[in-house]
Amino acid sequence: MADFEVLAEGLQFPEGPIAMPDGSVILVEIARGTLSRAWKGKVEVVCDLGGGPNGAALGPDGAVYVANNGGGGLAIRGALPPSQGGIDRVDLSTGKGQRLYDKAGENLLSAPNDIVFDRTGGFWFTDFGRQTGRTRHSSGVYYARPDGSRAEEISFGGTGYNGIGLSPDENTVYSAESFTGRLIAFDLTAPGQVVKGGRGGRLAGAGPGRAFFDSLAVQANGDVCIASIRDGITTISPVTGAVSQTPLPDRMTTNICFGGPEMRDAHITLSETGRLIRMPWPEPGLKLNFSA
Repeated sequence: MADFEVLAEGLQFPEGPIAMPDGSVILVEIARGTLSRAWKGKVEVVCDLGGGPNGAALGPDGAVYVANNGGGGLAIRGALPPSQGGIDRVDLSTGKGQRLYDKAGENLLSAPNDIVFDRTGGFWFTDFGRQTGRTRHSSGVYYARPDGSRAEEISFGGTGYNGIGLSPDENTVYSAESFTGRLIAFDLTAPGQVVKGGRGGRLAGAGPGRAFFDSLAVQANGDVCIASIRDGITTISPVTGAVSQTPLPDRMTTNICFGGPEMRDAHITLSETGRLIRMPWPEPGLKLNFSA
């Protein structure tokens, strides 16, 4: 089992970590409905968003953009009652949150899950789909602008699109499919534009056995690190197909991000035990656009 340092405990289903230059980590607490900051063993609420804030990313304006599943995208004990899912923006200087998108075109979003910005300032996000009883919405991948002017459906009909990330050259966007344990790649011709006939994506890798994938982060070498329920972190090379695993003592390992001066600090959310941990990583992570 890997050695790690516990940065915060008592979190209410943490996800979406963002490593900040001051040593703090901004993350979401899905069951609490908040964007929070963990720092020096303490946790403070940045913004009470409600719903189910799920994934988070720093935007070009210094604000944090949150994929909010509405509280009903995942079956989480103690989660808030379901509401309309969407994309929220939080001003870190004031703690004020506002809804940016709740639909793409004429279609309402269901349960947005994760988010990543490209170098032009646009962002990709996934919609996991909401489940009610025995009925489940399909899942999608979307591209949007941070000024609220456009959100476009790129792919629809997936089976649980969850984590999302860009390749180092930004010619590919990856999404982890939860229920299939597969890594799906969408090849791009320009920001927000997939190749002709590529809206269904292609298989870029798969977890061993009966994997259940959550969110992800990309290494500087292009390999994709996926939080895998019950399996810790699963790392897949989209080039060679090689797969390796880093076991962790939590059945709900939900997300990973990289930070530190050499991008070798892995910050990982352990959601069953409500912990945020940090551990050294063998490869440097890819520095995200607009990260401070």
